[in-house]
Amino acid sequence: MPVFTPLFTLQFIVIVFWDIGLSLFNLHTPNLKKGSVVPKGHPGAGGLWPEYVPPKEGDSRGSCPALNALANHGVLPRDGKNIPFTKLTDTVHASYNFAPSFCKITSMLSANMLGRKYSTDTVDLAELDLHNAIEHDASLMRQDVYHGKDMGSPHLPFVKALLSSASGKAQDGSAALTLDDVARFAAKRRMDAQKENPEFSLGFAHKMIGSSNASGLLTIFGGRVKDLEPFLVEERLSEGWEPRAMSRKGLTILALNASTVIKVESMTEKMVADAER
Repeated sequence: MPVFTPLFTLQFIVIVFWDIGLSLFNLHTPNLKKGSVVPKGHPGAGGLWPEYVPPKEGDSRGSCPALNALANHGVLPRDGKNIPFTKLTDTVHASYNFAPSFCKITSMLSANMLGRKYSTDTVDLAELDLHNAIEHDASLMRQDVYHGKDMGSPHLPFVKALLSSASGKAQDGSAALTLDDVARFAAKRRMDAQKENPEFSLGFAHKMIGSSNASGLLTIFGGRVKDLEPFLVEERLSEGWEPRAMSRKGLTILALNASTVIKVESMTEKMVADAER
């Protein structure tokens, strides 16, 4: 877990207030226009992503499909190694339209938990899988570390089960995941993992991290199965894809939690409790 030194605590508080300010700004300004969510000049602008190349032996990949996909497209270094934490912040913000406050606090927490300095140090993607610090049990797309599986590759049976559970429709009529779909699958993963993993642990903080990750599928991808399938199976961004979150300053921590994360987590917990009665 993070070490909250006085300096880190102050930085954390400043970013929280920054996030609130960005959230208020978004409420009073129009969204970005379709086709311009990824900034002009950044890889992926206008939906034109660099060539997808699957990772080769020796490349570093972790359990985050969003970061893996950026490495597979060469937006981050293709080998997934020696990436400055500051570059993670800037690249994720520009590529997925998460607010800069969201991206900075995530990268800062990661650096803190790895015992590194955010402003000057680097990280390999696989190093972000520090168990029960950043990576956690009952992931939607990975088996638990206890089972000895490679965290750098998705567990396809989980991915296919999640996508096949989609009960909603996107605006274009294609299949889409809903809040209920995601929460139901998350509840199943938690219950199954607890039964199958004798070392299972999932505290409140990691439950919220898991629900935040799940919420990204609904907000950044709009739940659209046709975009999520290549993203989760191959860790590839579809040709022409751009983030569905179109707030002018990006999706903030406050907005994501208020609109989706709290709902996903409360629904998941209720489903688990109902099943255990």
